[in-house]
Amino acid sequence: MEGGCYCGALRYEVQGKPVFKAQCHCRACTHFVGGAPNLFMAMPANGFTYTKGTPAQFTRDNEAPATRDFCPTCGTQVASHRKGMPLVMIKVGTLDDPAAFKAPKAAIYVAEKQPFHQIPEDLTCFDGFPMAAE
Repeated sequence: MEGGCYCGALRYEVQGKPVFKAQCHCRACTHFVGGAPNLFMAMPANGFTYTKGTPAQFTRDNEAPATRDFCPTCGTQVASHRKGMPLVMIKVGTLDDPAAFKAPKAAIYVAEKQPFHQIPEDLTCFDGFPMAAE
C-alpha cells in the first residue's frame, strides 16, 4: 500500500498485513484529528518506508509517549510509533486507497471517549491500548 500527506511532499510505502485496525478515542488522537476518533492500522515497522520527503516528528513526554510523524509543509500526521513496539500506526486517511482499511476491528481508549463519538455495537472495546509495550 502507498500513501502520503495532503500536499504530496511526504510519501510512504508499506508492505505486509495489518496487525491491528482500530479507532482510537484517546485525547491525544482527538487533538490531532480535530475531535473525531483516529482511524489507524498498526503495521510491521520493518515494512514501512518513506519514499519521498522527510517527516517532522513530535514526541510528548507522558505516560505513553508516541512519536508522531507529520509533513513539515502541510502538517498532515501520517504515522506514529510507540517505544518498544515494532509497529507503525498508519493514519487511514493518508492511504491512497483509504477503502483498503474496510473497518476497525476494535475501539481503544474508550475510557476517554467523547459523548459525540460513535462506536458500532459489535465492535470490541478496550479502555486503553491493548498492545501496550512492557
